[in-house]
Amino acid sequence: MRLLFLFSFVVGIGFTQTQRVKTFAQQLCSPEFHGRGYVSGGDSIAAEYIARTFQELGLRPIGKSYFQSFEFKAHTFPGKMQFSSDKRTFQPGVHYITDPGSNSINGTYTIKEVDGKTLLSKSVSIEKSEILVCRNVGFSSDSTRKIREKLHTLAQRYPIVEVVNTKLTWSVDQEHYLKSYLQLQDSVYTNASSFSFAIDAKTKMHTARNVIGFLPAKKKKAPYFVLTAHYDHLGRMGTATYFPGANDNASGVAMLVALAEKFASNKLKDFNVVFIAFAGEEIGLLGSQFFVQHATFPLQKVKFLFNLDIMGSGEEGITVVNATLFPDEFKRLVAINDEKKYLAQVKSRGPAANSDHYFFTQAGVPGFYAYTMGPNKNYHDIFDTYDALSFKAFDALSCLLEDFLRGF
Repeated sequence: MRLLFLFSFVVGIGFTQTQRVKTFAQQLCSPEFHGRGYVSGGDSIAAEYIARTFQELGLRPIGKSYFQSFEFKAHTFPGKMQFSSDKRTFQPGVHYITDPGSNSINGTYTIKEVDGKTLLSKSVSIEKSEILVCRNVGFSSDSTRKIREKLHTLAQRYPIVEVVNTKLTWSVDQEHYLKSYLQLQDSVYTNASSFSFAIDAKTKMHTARNVIGFLPAKKKKAPYFVLTAHYDHLGRMGTATYFPGANDNASGVAMLVALAEKFASNKLKDFNVVFIAFAGEEIGLLGSQFFVQHATFPLQKVKFLFNLDIMGSGEEGITVVNATLFPDEFKRLVAINDEKKYLAQVKSRGPAANSDHYFFTQAGVPGFYAYTMGPNKNYHDIFDTYDALSFKAFDALSCLLEDFLRGF
């Protein structure tokens, strides 16, 4: 790991800042980091790597350590992940996903298929040797949602397979059902009479770490800028399948590192700058919530916060959450972009509880959350890989953010 780190940040012939940061992002997406989740210590491996990077760039810890530890319950899939019909074997992440709250399931079950309309209008019961299969395809969005809600309720009593024809989007959870729940692509569900499973699930207490680096101002008692990005992702769904989390959010941590390098080489005289890589975002913004409740510097002294999530494209510009809450700062951001033509557009959006800025905003800290827009729609799936990142607006966006902060 040390050799990989040194390679990532060696300054050699032909290595620009962007190339070094791209190598950093690529490493975060590698199989050795296990999707930066709660299986095989993935998020812990990433935390160590980010802390060493902060140290190499000259960022200091606040106190004695770069880390802030906290604990939470996590439901995981650390072992077997096998699912097949009497006709074919299904590929995890491609043909199916487990619901994040699915329990373990092993054995062979006879399929009992129930139509979605029937499911909503009548009571359902199945035998112990059966599995309830519902083809949730071709309904209105409202009916689709209601069918799924009913299936989630039934998953406390029966094993469930929901057949879908939409994108498979995975997540993580803290709780689990009494039974199993899987989503299977309609395209591979053909003429089957039985399903076989060997799927292991486990709920455990997990210790995660926020990673915090600090660049002190030249002046004492200066206010703070805070730059944040979550580094955790979904981890592994069984031993063979992991979710790389390239755009979400290796790209955001890479932007955090790029800005750390900029401000470390040309420090601000009037502002302290804090860089925070959060854990536990994917399971409910737990890392940022914990930090706000146990802040390592006075939040009332924060002049502005910028949260960075999904930074890997940008062909269509960026969207800025909280733009309507802080109109003066948003106008200045847009003015900089209009003058220097960094991005295609800087789009306004209102407040939303969709990333790590949220609890800071709730605590009265002014700030934005920006994400890039573009053709890359891979999100919470196995296709969110490093190779799918364009980094189209990465350099320009880093310059826009630097100009914005230096303009205070």
